[in-house]
Amino acid sequence: MSVPRVLELGGSYREMGRAHGAAFRDDIRRYTDERIALAGSAVWTGHAMDRAAVLALAEACVDEHRAYAPELLDELTGIAEATGLRLAELIVTNGFTDFIDLVYAHGGSGGATEQVEDDCTAFIIPAALSADGQGFFGQTWDMHAGAKPYVVLLHGRPVAAPAFLAFSLTGCIGMIGMNDAGIAIGINNLLGAEGQVGVSWPFVVRKALQQRDIDAALACITGARLMGAHNFQLVDKHGTGINIEAMPGHCHVTRSGAEALVHSNHCLAADTLRRCRPRAPASQASSEARLARAQTLLGAGGLTPQALMALTRDPTICVRATPPTEMETCGAALMQPATGRFWAVQGLPTENAYAAVSL
Repeated sequence: MSVPRVLELGGSYREMGRAHGAAFRDDIRRYTDERIALAGSAVWTGHAMDRAAVLALAEACVDEHRAYAPELLDELTGIAEATGLRLAELIVTNGFTDFIDLVYAHGGSGGATEQVEDDCTAFIIPAALSADGQGFFGQTWDMHAGAKPYVVLLHGRPVAAPAFLAFSLTGCIGMIGMNDAGIAIGINNLLGAEGQVGVSWPFVVRKALQQRDIDAALACITGARLMGAHNFQLVDKHGTGINIEAMPGHCHVTRSGAEALVHSNHCLAADTLRRCRPRAPASQASSEARLARAQTLLGAGGLTPQALMALTRDPTICVRATPPTEMETCGAALMQPATGRFWAVQGLPTENAYAAVSL
């Protein structure tokens, strides 16, 4: 059984970053080197770039992060101080999939890339479908299988902001999470063709987790100058659910109704679909199959945490690493904002048990 490591963080944002960096210094440096190398690979981005060119592009994004969320950049600075890394290096690590969109657009290649990191399946469960009358958010968290050792659960208590739990990777400030004000947020990667110098998605996730109501959290997404494309899902303690297909310069917002709101990795709205880069046929087929399977499994109602955990173990939804992409479900999370309950699993849900974590 693989239980996610929990890192307790508190104090100022700089102090939180330093503690994070000190706890996982070697892991962060190793993972950052891996991500920077991939960001310069033509297999991932459509054209090759050397390390200096990759970091110059990342450096151009530092000021955008500072303008968007100066306190979160201060936290990233703390990680940099503890690890000896540059902010530009950590921006690549944090926002890797968004950064790939930026590099892709910078190179103007125009075709499908051989490698993508986007097999997550996320779902919003309205109160009417829940066995206890309280809504849920949940998702699988899929990426290259090599990321599995770096999984960590951050339990943050920042000064003058809600406490939060965030599923993340070492060196990253948060990727999926819930705060004690009853706001939950999750993500699916999208393949954007119009990447720009801007803000990476973990900063958007963490800024949303600083909010105390869902409309303020939504504004953190729609008001951001986004570096790349991502789908975001928001759920609050009142049962409100919102799906946002977010592209640089454009967001398509859908509010939940009586049915489960499910999203995988292909755009469903015409105005965001036309902003995507080409998707390999196998990737498109996987995304469509996972979406359809989750919709089927969630349609009957009476859903419990155990039923939702079982969904993440479904053989269509739980992805196992196969050559050449080696994409795998490296973890999953389930949250109930109204009650503050949070469950997480590291590694394949089919092989590992969920742990209940207290917010």
